[in-house]
This record gives sequence, C-alpha cells and structure tokens, in this order.
Amino acid sequence: MNAVDSSAWLEYFADGPAASFFAPAIENVEELLVPAICIYEVFKRVLQQRGEDDAVQAVSLMQQGTVVDVDAVIAESAARISAAERLPMADSMIVAIARARGAMLWTQDAHFEGMAGVKYRKKK
Repeated sequence: MNAVDSSAWLEYFADGPAASFFAPAIENVEELLVPAICIYEVFKRVLQQRGEDDAVQAVSLMQQGTVVDVDAVIAESAARISAAERLPMADSMIVAIARARGAMLWTQDAHFEGMAGVKYRKKK
C-alpha cells in the first residue's frame, strides 16, 4: 500500500520536477490510500491558485484511491507521533494513517526526511 501526502499530490498535479517520482504511487489506485486531510490541503491550495473547477477535478482524481478518515484510534496515534517527532497536526495524522495501514508514505515534505516507512524526495 502507498499513502501520498499533499506535497506529493501538488507536485504531481503541477507536473513539477518530481512528478514522475510520485506517479507510480499515485497512478496505482488499487494500492493507494488517501488521507482525508490531504483532500482538504490539496483542494484549498488548488482553489487558491487555479480556481474551483481545477480543485474539484484534483480531488476527484484523489478519490480514485481509498480515502481514509481520521477516527479516534488514528487521532490518538497521531498525537503520540506529533509529540515524539515534533510534527504538525496534519503531518502526524498522515503518518499515523500510513503506519496503521502498513503503507509507504510518499512525500517531498522535509518534516518526513529520514523517517522509517517514507519515500522522500527533496523538493527542488
């Protein structure tokens, strides 16, 4: 399984320099987990930069994977991860979801560099 964080989705949608790095995880929708918080973050950013039609289209693509909501178990795990790793709330929730489902987390967010279970690509 693969979980893709918001920074990777945005890179993919923008066809940025690392888009091809994230494409295998994103395009394999049968193995794709999408933390619901990533839908929020991507929709907001695309809405601000390109408008509502593009934002709706982006999250429609994201929802081809399995969307994972935050429940009480994930919330508690995320709080522990946040405290231990000094991660912001959204990032800790994304990690908690990936770990709970045994998924590899794909990202270019520097908060995740060096963490186990993460495929990190430095943002250019």
